[in-house]
Amino acid sequence: MQILLCLSVSLFAGLMLSRLAKLCKLPAVTAYLIAGILIGPYVLGQLGVPGLGFTNMEEVHSLSLICDVALGFIAFSIGNEFRLSQLKSTGKQATVIGIVQAVFTTIVVDAVLICVHLAMPDKLSLPAAIILGAVASATAPAATLMVVRQYKAKGKLTDLLLPIVALDDAVGLMLFAASFGVAKALLSGKVDVVSILVEPLLEIVLSLVLGTVMGYLFSFFERFFHSRSKRLAMSVSFVLLTVAFSMMTFEIGGVHIAFSSLLSCMMLGTIFCNICDFSEELMDRLDRWTAPLFILFFVFSGAELELSVFADVAIVLVGVIYILARSCGKYFGARFSSQAVKCDKSTVNYLGITLLPQAGVALGMAMKAEQLGAEGAIVANITLFAVLVYEIVGPMLTKISLTKAGDIKPEGKVSARDVAKQKTN
Repeated sequence: MQILLCLSVSLFAGLMLSRLAKLCKLPAVTAYLIAGILIGPYVLGQLGVPGLGFTNMEEVHSLSLICDVALGFIAFSIGNEFRLSQLKSTGKQATVIGIVQAVFTTIVVDAVLICVHLAMPDKLSLPAAIILGAVASATAPAATLMVVRQYKAKGKLTDLLLPIVALDDAVGLMLFAASFGVAKALLSGKVDVVSILVEPLLEIVLSLVLGTVMGYLFSFFERFFHSRSKRLAMSVSFVLLTVAFSMMTFEIGGVHIAFSSLLSCMMLGTIFCNICDFSEELMDRLDRWTAPLFILFFVFSGAELELSVFADVAIVLVGVIYILARSCGKYFGARFSSQAVKCDKSTVNYLGITLLPQAGVALGMAMKAEQLGAEGAIVANITLFAVLVYEIVGPMLTKISLTKAGDIKPEGKVSARDVAKQKTN
C-alpha cells in the first residue's frame, strides 16, 4: 500500500506543479523536479507520514528500478533521432561538436579545479579535481528530450542537439574511465592500463553490440504482428529486455565487463528506426504510453537530490566554481566547434546553453568515484550540488535557447476540453 501511495502522490504532485509551472512559463521538467524535492526526505518526508512523502533516502532508492526503466525508454527515444536520412546532413557536425565540446569542458574544469586544489589543498584533492573534470563532460539527455517534446521543438538546433547529447554520453564515459584510472594511479602509485583504456572501450563497444543485436531481433519479431497495440507491447518488451541485459556485469581474465543501458537502448532505437518502415508511428504511440513513467522518473530524481550538501560551505564554494567552469566549457566548446563546422548563427549562439542540464549519467560517475574513499565522497557531494542547480535551471535555459533560436514557436494550442466544446457547438 505504501508503494502505491508513493507512486500516486508522486504523479499527482508532479502533474499539479506542472500547471503552476505553465503559468510561470517554466518547462514541466522543472516542476517535476521541484515536486520531488517537496515530497522528498527533506521537506514533507520530515513529517514522517508514510505515503505522504519519502521519509528517507532508502524509500526513494527502493524505486530505482522505475528510474532505470525510464532511462531506457528515454535513450530508446533519442536513438530514433539517428535516422540515416537526417545524419547525412547533420552527422558530421554532430560528431565533431559532440566530441570537441565534451573534451574542451573536461580540460577547462580540470584546469580550474587544479588551481583550486593548489589554493585549497585541504578542501579539494588532485584526484578529486581530475575526476570532476570528466564528470563535467556529461549532459542529461532526459531533461533535454522532455523540453524538446513538451514544446514540439523543430529546427536546425534541435536536429543537432539530440544526436550531440547522445554522443556526449559515450565520450563522457571514456573521459571518466581514463580520469578515474589516473586518479587511482595517483592514490596508489600504480598505473592500471586495463581500467584506463581497455574497460571503457569494451563497455562502449559491447553496449553498442548489445543494442545492435536487440535492434535486429526487435525488427524481426515486429513483423509477426499487425495490431498497433501488440506492436506497442513488443516495443515495451524489447526496451525492458535491453535494460535487463545491460545490467549484467562479470569479469574475464581480470577485466571487468559492464554495459551502459543508455548506449544499448540508444542503439536499439537507432537500428529500429532505420529498419522498420512504421517506426515513426510506433514511436508516437510509445511516447504517449511512457508519459507517466517519465513524470515519475523526474519526481524521483528530485526526491533523490541531497539538500544536505548545502550544510558544507566548502562544498558549496567548490560547487559554484565547478558550475561556472563547466558552464563556460560547455558554452565555448560548443560555440567554437559549431563555428568550425559552419553551423548557422542561431546554433552557434545557443547550442552550448542547451547542453548545461546534468543528472543521471553524472550521478552514476560520481557514485563510482566513491570507491576511492574520501576523495570519491568529495566528488559525489560536489556533483550532487551541481545536479541540484543544473536540473532546476537547465531545462528553463534550454527552453529559452530553443525559443531564441526559433525552434520553439509561440503556443497556439487549445486543450482537448476546448476542442470537445467546439465540436458540440
